[in-house]
Amino acid sequence: MTRHEVDVVVVGGGGMGSAAAWRLAGRGVDVALLERFEAGHVRGASHGASRIFRVSYIEPAYIRLAQEAEGLWRELEAASGASLLTRTGGVDHGRTADLGLLAEAVEAEGTPGEWLAPEEAAERWPGLRYDGRVLFHPAGGRLHADDAVSALQAQAARLGAVVRHETPVTSITVRGDDAVEVVAGEDVYRAKRVVVAAGAWAEKLLGGLVALPPLRITQEQPAHFAPLRDDVAWPSFVHHLDEESLKATGYLSGVYGLGTPGEGVKAGFHGTGPVVDPDDRDFQPEPAQLRILREYVRAWLPGVDADALTPISCTYTTTPTSDFVLDRVGPVVVAAGFSGHGFKFVPAVGRILADLALTGERPDARFALNRPPVAN
Repeated sequence: MTRHEVDVVVVGGGGMGSAAAWRLAGRGVDVALLERFEAGHVRGASHGASRIFRVSYIEPAYIRLAQEAEGLWRELEAASGASLLTRTGGVDHGRTADLGLLAEAVEAEGTPGEWLAPEEAAERWPGLRYDGRVLFHPAGGRLHADDAVSALQAQAARLGAVVRHETPVTSITVRGDDAVEVVAGEDVYRAKRVVVAAGAWAEKLLGGLVALPPLRITQEQPAHFAPLRDDVAWPSFVHHLDEESLKATGYLSGVYGLGTPGEGVKAGFHGTGPVVDPDDRDFQPEPAQLRILREYVRAWLPGVDADALTPISCTYTTTPTSDFVLDRVGPVVVAAGFSGHGFKFVPAVGRILADLALTGERPDARFALNRPPVAN
């Protein structure tokens, strides 16, 4: 066994863990980031060329977190020289009451959206059909997930972090209030804190150590669809569908999407994939769900070819409320349950995890392990 002494071990080199290592190293902390798979792997939830960035949430805590994240994405871009966040504008449309609540919430936080008539929206973005009211928010955009993770890890390393890939952690043992032992193969790390941001593997690593909420691991299956024209702009978009519409159409949920340069227009249902073991996935689309997604695309995305598609496979780790878990128990900092909407917040979550590790400062109560009831 080779023994290492560090201040903090971060377990999990996806977006959240990499951002935590970046923020910790930037504060002069001796940190080791351990990732079980090779760099650029596709087994988790932080890969690919596109993730939606938006501030349009009903809950003020998420709006403020997205506002913070936008500034930190720009900071990372300046430090790394990489282009990571592209503003395209974002569109929410549908006939549900939450559209009005979205508009009220973003305006209350000083970042108002703009109501558009469907006809005006169709002139701006003819690749989409619009259902009922249309709320446009100029801050919406696209994040390049692969490049973001690479930039975070490179900057963490530049600031002194040790970044190790293909280093699966097999055990975490608490030795005291300021002592934890992390075993990875023949290496044993002794640290004051451990930050566990292991995505779909959180329960496997923490199940006997921390009382996590139920975590539902699903294999999600959006797809890239070929655009019919290359000169059409695409915003990020969310189509809100009520229960009556879902029953009438057979759609599985509301639909999100955005353009992905060089790959097509990404579209998918949210959190509807089959439950899986992250260590035993087939990465294949479920035929019935793919058929329904193509039916949706044929009806609502006239700017793409519904028959020319490339399926995508990723995981969601979803809590019962779809709220994240960002908390600390003794020397163990937990980052889990990002529920398919976490990537936009990555650098802000990294800051929260660094705070939890170094000072114990906790974020909004909705992110607590033993969170009280929070009105949505």
